[in-house]
This record gives sequence, structure tokens and C-alpha cells, in this order.
Amino acid sequence: MASVRYVAIGDSFTEGVGDELEDGGVRGWADITAQGWADATGEPVQYANLAIRGKLVWPIVEEQLEPALALKPTHLSFNGGGNDILRPRTTIEHIVDAFSHVLRRCDEEGVQLILLSGANPSAQLPLSRLIQRRGDQLSDAVVARLGDRTDVVQALNWPDRELGTPGYWSADRLHMNARGHHRVAARVLTALGLQPPQEWWSLPSDVPSSHLGGFAYYRTHVGPWVKRRLTGRSSGDGRTAKYGDWIELAPQPAS
Repeated sequence: MASVRYVAIGDSFTEGVGDELEDGGVRGWADITAQGWADATGEPVQYANLAIRGKLVWPIVEEQLEPALALKPTHLSFNGGGNDILRPRTTIEHIVDAFSHVLRRCDEEGVQLILLSGANPSAQLPLSRLIQRRGDQLSDAVVARLGDRTDVVQALNWPDRELGTPGYWSADRLHMNARGHHRVAARVLTALGLQPPQEWWSLPSDVPSSHLGGFAYYRTHVGPWVKRRLTGRSSGDGRTAKYGDWIELAPQPAS
């Protein structure tokens, strides 16, 4: 059995939305991290990913945490709250309480927690000042709640100004592209004390010239989001985890 058993829980950020594959699936930083972990150590890694797009932070905890812990992982990564901060009635304390719960359960089960903050899309979005302010508050509150827990692996992406620039984001401006996901994976591996490929920090820009602006952007990307909010639906409705049980990733030779 592989000595590292890594499970990821979360929303679209962890599922990998924005890092689209030719077969219609998504990859994302957690997949990239798991393979990079195997490559960096030269040992196979068992990997599962229970994240589902569109989830609020407490549904992530209520639906994904215990199934993840039931897999008996050595490491669990958690991120959430990105969808919550877009809802003004949700308090920062309510979100951060979920982080405390995940930490407590990992402590009880003897699992190493890898805690991430999401990347900051605010510069490119409507209501950018509100999103920036709420994201700043959440990032600060999570760090404060951790206190002196230096045993928790922290990969904080929200303060990364470079990651917030357009070259790291997909056409919807809300989800990172492959370049962004690689940068996050590089940060996670570094926080784990491993050495990621240096080029992952800033792959060549792949921003397509077809990125929409003005009304076309609102019609294509903002409108459907607003409609889901008004109808109480989620982009994750009906979806299941892409890796609900262990897969084994073998080290790959350096290219």
C-alpha cells in the first residue's frame, strides 16, 4: 500500500473547474498535486477527490468530510467558502466555523490537514470591491482561527497578487485555467516540503483571444449564475465525485 493516501474535499476550486480536458472532464490543482507528490518522492500515491462544484462550505463538510475520513487517509486537503462570500447574508464566522470543525475531526482521526485559501478572482468580476473585502476577511479569519497550529500545512493563495491577474483565469473569470491550477499545485507541494517543477509557478500564458467582454460576458457567464441563485439550484446538482475511492498514481519519469 502507498504510504501517502491523499483525499481532497471542497467545491469547484478543488474539483478542478476551469482546467478542462479534451474528454470534457476537469483536472485541477489537486490532481496535479497528487501526481506531483508521487513524482517528487518517487513513490506511488493513493488519491481520492470528493469535491463537487457549487457547494457551500457547510454542505462540503456535511457531505464530504466523513466519507473522506472513512477512506483512512494520511492527508486531507480542505478549501471552502468561495461560494459563501458571494452571499451577503452569510457571516464570516459561520464559514470559519466549518474550518474549525474540519481541523477537529482531522485531529481526532490522526489525519494531516492541508488547508488552502482560494485564489482571488475579484479584480476581474462584477462587485469586485465586495468580493475583495469579503475574501480578505475570510482569509484573515481562517489564519486567526488556526492560531499557532504550525502542524497544519497551509497553502494560502488569496494573498498571491500574481495569481489574481487575468493570465491565470478561464473565460468565466471565476475559475482558474490550467496555468492557475499549476501555480496552486506548486504552492501546495512547496508547503509539504517537496520540490515542484519550477515552471509550474508560471506556465506560458494561454489566455484565448476569444475571452468575452461587455454584454456577451454577462449573457454567457453571469446570467446563468444569477438564474441558479434565483431558482435555488447549483452547478453541482446531480454530480458525483470524480474520484470517490482511491486511485493509485505511480511516479512518472521527468520529461
